[in-house]
Amino acid sequence: MAEIVAVARDEGHRFSKPLLPAIRLLAGLGVEGDAHCGETVKHRSRVAVDPTQPNLRQVHLIQAELFEELAARGFSLQPGDMGENVTTRGLDLLALPTGAQLRLGPNALVEITGLRNPCVQIEAFQPGLLKAVLGRDANGGLIRKAGIMSIVLEGGEVRPGDSIEISLPALPHRALERV
Repeated sequence: MAEIVAVARDEGHRFSKPLLPAIRLLAGLGVEGDAHCGETVKHRSRVAVDPTQPNLRQVHLIQAELFEELAARGFSLQPGDMGENVTTRGLDLLALPTGAQLRLGPNALVEITGLRNPCVQIEAFQPGLLKAVLGRDANGGLIRKAGIMSIVLEGGEVRPGDSIEISLPALPHRALERV
């Protein structure tokens, strides 16, 4: 069963986010009280390019299994450390197609927009981590493992222990790309 392990938010633009007992998702905006909440892009590098572009990065999700994979390589990470809002377990987030919808708990609904593109802040957090969250597939294509991004379709409170239900979009599915 897919479930939420942890939730986090931060009103500032810091790399890691503190864990909370619950977060509230706001339709069309993101996580209430989070620095990335809003209709238009809030990531500083994106704002510098075009502050009017739509915010396709309202909610950041990472699978807890990534932390276990990284621990086997000598890294020590906990939920919230990589700036995610929602840490999941039991769901291969990276295998989902663009447009997949996740029901988080009883009320909140998010739509997957793409992959998080890991930046140099990850390297500053723990040396070697940037390389560890990037991989190569059998054809040499880049694999980004630092989580996925989504927009909020329906708001609601999200808590650790909440279940996650998946709805896939109509075929053909589009693989996730960085957003």
